[in-house]
Amino acid sequence: MTKKAAIIGGGVIGGGWAARFLLNGWNVSVFDPDPQAERKISEVMANARASLPALSDIPMPAEGKLSFAQTITEAVEGAHYIQESVSERLDLKHRVFAQIQQSAELGTPIGSSTSGFKPSELQENAANPGVIFVAHPFNPVYLLPLAEVVPSPKSDPAVIENAKLILKEIGMFPLHIRKEIDAHIADRFLEAVWREALWLVKDGVATTEEIDESIRMGFGLRWGQMGLFETYRVAGGEAGMKHFMAQFGPYLTAPWTKLTDVPEFNDALVDLIAGQSDAQSGAHSIRELERIRDSNLIGFLRALKDRNWGAGKVLREHDAARAVAFHAEIDAAPKNAPLVMAQMQVLPGWIDYNGHMTESRYYFANSETVDAFLRLIGAGMDYVAAGNSFYSAETHIRHLGEAKLGDRLTGTLQIISADEKRFRSFVRIMKGDDCVATIEQLCLHVNMASGKSAPASAEVWPKLKAIADAQAGLPLPEGAGRAVGQKK
Repeated sequence: MTKKAAIIGGGVIGGGWAARFLLNGWNVSVFDPDPQAERKISEVMANARASLPALSDIPMPAEGKLSFAQTITEAVEGAHYIQESVSERLDLKHRVFAQIQQSAELGTPIGSSTSGFKPSELQENAANPGVIFVAHPFNPVYLLPLAEVVPSPKSDPAVIENAKLILKEIGMFPLHIRKEIDAHIADRFLEAVWREALWLVKDGVATTEEIDESIRMGFGLRWGQMGLFETYRVAGGEAGMKHFMAQFGPYLTAPWTKLTDVPEFNDALVDLIAGQSDAQSGAHSIRELERIRDSNLIGFLRALKDRNWGAGKVLREHDAARAVAFHAEIDAAPKNAPLVMAQMQVLPGWIDYNGHMTESRYYFANSETVDAFLRLIGAGMDYVAAGNSFYSAETHIRHLGEAKLGDRLTGTLQIISADEKRFRSFVRIMKGDDCVATIEQLCLHVNMASGKSAPASAEVWPKLKAIADAQAGLPLPEGAGRAVGQKK
């Protein structure tokens, strides 16, 4: 059964929520009275479609259906989860919650994207306060996993646990905050940094660009993987956190910062900050900056994923959870046909100076397809860690069409032949109904300790053989076995 999410408020954050749910297979209904809402969300969706699939090593589920409701009642009807992302006005949020609860099914979780209000404030005068809570995300919602989940004493624990499961299902990291507080955790920290930055600019110590450089060239790179306390633990050397605290603790009383003091917020300060920001980044449109940001985040997150660290660990766990359903789907599907093993999208780093997908990325697409197949038959990373692996021995690629930026590609795999020590695969890289490339490959099973060919394990070989037997009756693919340059 396809689930439905209702998104109330379709700005940057609401659009990000819509994209996160939609690309994870949920149907999404959006309500926003802004006449530009549909255009704005379509632009957020375009960015999300170009980036979120690049974080996954499991084919994305079929995209859900996006609709725009004319009323809140229409949006929330039949919804399994509701996310409110309207402006930060408590009276407005109260009116929205009242309308939601007139129509939503009893017990449906209602998360709020609020960055400042406590859940107890949101619940005031609500018909059913127990289902309203804070689910505060970070922009871009479709890439960054954090969602601060903040209940109040009135919150229904079962609803909160259900909401956390839903958030995990769409690849997010629900950080359960045990005690409600204004601005939750992350924004309180960001507010402290923001105040200090405003003073540095106002006092002429640094420009907006110099402050940003100090973050992105230095400690920001550490924070992205280790946060604050783990970074300082490492800074303490072998003696650890106690040494760090002893060394730097006394400086906490030094007048280094103005965290408890706020510069006067006036037109002069606004003009100063805005002017420097325009000089720093004004050459790029907001959409260009979003695409640059997303591309960089993909690189950071993929690196963390490769190391199973920080936000990358969340991505791995999400893949693992979806892999169960994906493999069950393949197991239930007929084996006497090429298996759909990978869904990909051509990203900016995949194209050459001609605007076409580069040759190396066709090999990458083949690797993604074959690697997914290896995981399917039980020869994934755990198998490699145990000392066995399939090595590529020969590869022959044919370029039959063109793939360009943004194109969605599907990798299908057919086993041409197999025995206990090897298999020969034929991968088709499809763009819709068009085959843009085929890759024929011979893989040998190797005992990594001896470095020599060896039979596959008793767990892997039967799975490989079953698929090979089921596909044995398929016609030999056109082009299979052909030498380079051979026309027939």
